[in-house]
Amino acid sequence: MTMLDRTTAPEIRQLDDFSIIRPETRAMRNGMPLHVIQAGSEDVVRFDLVIRSGQLQQSQPLQAVFTNRMLREGTRTLTSAEIAETLDYYGAWLDVSVSVDSSFVTLYSLSRYFSRTVEIMASMIKESVFPEKEFSVIRDIHKHQFMVNNQRVDVLSRKQLNRSLFGETHPLGRYAGLEDYDRINVETLKEYYRRNYSSDNCSAYLSGKVTPEIIRCVELHFGDEEWGQNPSAPVPAPAVISTDSRKRIFVEKEDAMQSALKIGGFTIDRRHPDYPKLRVLVTLFGGYFGSRLMSNIREEKGYTYGIGAGIVAYPGTGLLIVSTETGNEYVEPVVREIYHEMDRLREERVPDDELEMVRNYMLGDFCRSYESPFSLSDAWIFIETSGLDRDFYRRALAAVRDTTSDDLLTMAQMYFCKENLIEVVAGKKV
Repeated sequence: MTMLDRTTAPEIRQLDDFSIIRPETRAMRNGMPLHVIQAGSEDVVRFDLVIRSGQLQQSQPLQAVFTNRMLREGTRTLTSAEIAETLDYYGAWLDVSVSVDSSFVTLYSLSRYFSRTVEIMASMIKESVFPEKEFSVIRDIHKHQFMVNNQRVDVLSRKQLNRSLFGETHPLGRYAGLEDYDRINVETLKEYYRRNYSSDNCSAYLSGKVTPEIIRCVELHFGDEEWGQNPSAPVPAPAVISTDSRKRIFVEKEDAMQSALKIGGFTIDRRHPDYPKLRVLVTLFGGYFGSRLMSNIREEKGYTYGIGAGIVAYPGTGLLIVSTETGNEYVEPVVREIYHEMDRLREERVPDDELEMVRNYMLGDFCRSYESPFSLSDAWIFIETSGLDRDFYRRALAAVRDTTSDDLLTMAQMYFCKENLIEVVAGKKV
């Protein structure tokens, strides 16, 4: 028997190749696409329905999120209690969520009970009735949560940054207020439901230990015939971006113990050829615990417990955002250090050992992110909803592996433009 020598560390080597399981895609009888990711050994399956409409397609605030949330509250054949009790009895879990331009309904089920649980989900999607009593309860819960969240400085700063960049009349800069919770009603939800929840506006994903019987169940309930009304709706005019000309915007909250700081501006979107290398730069700048911002502002200066930078993607554009919370008296020093680290990346080459550390972190993150069947489903749903091609992950890996210090210097000089950034501070004046 060969014994391991635990006194010698294993050799560190770079990830040479990276590939993730591609889904098998088929068109069901009604034309709706079904993507099957066959992976995993456990008798559990996940079923995702992706509805190609979200906040950008709503005619008033809250319409998309409340429509999706109300799917669980009653159908023509099931009450909300029956839905919850049946899913619980079969050990299933159902989640609903909404993004900027998509809505999602996700079912996790034991494989042997999938035929029963997917039947519940089909009734929710195709036969939802939006009962008034349940809607009033859900609206009150969300309204209370809104009032609680609106006391948080990080929420105030995030909303103000988007308002300042996009403009208050743009869908991405328009946030719901208390009056919108009072204005939303069941009829507006039904209108959104009729307009968007139909077989020709959806796609489906199955992941896990998928059997032929499970596929047949999905085809029976979602792919056999066309469903939903999908009446023609007027195409909205393109939203006009109206960026605030002010460099610094302050949102006062007198009782705040800390201030939330967000610095952001427009940058390229995910489909731009420079995006993969820019992601490496932003990760080095503020995207992981050993980043420049964390090392300087948290570890060395002690101004904050945490600070980060990232690219937030929206349809057709992206935002470069730096975000942190700090003591009210430290806002100005933090801003100076953020710009100082930007200047360093614009003027100096990144040392090879630092770049190697970032490279290893990002490669490891790739492996961790796509190791389970359900994370693979997330990956391919991301590809669809972002309008990316299936080679995106290959290019992203190549960028991490091949980006040089000279590339990072070029990226910083092109995309770290301080004059295009807006600073938003939410907190107490000092």
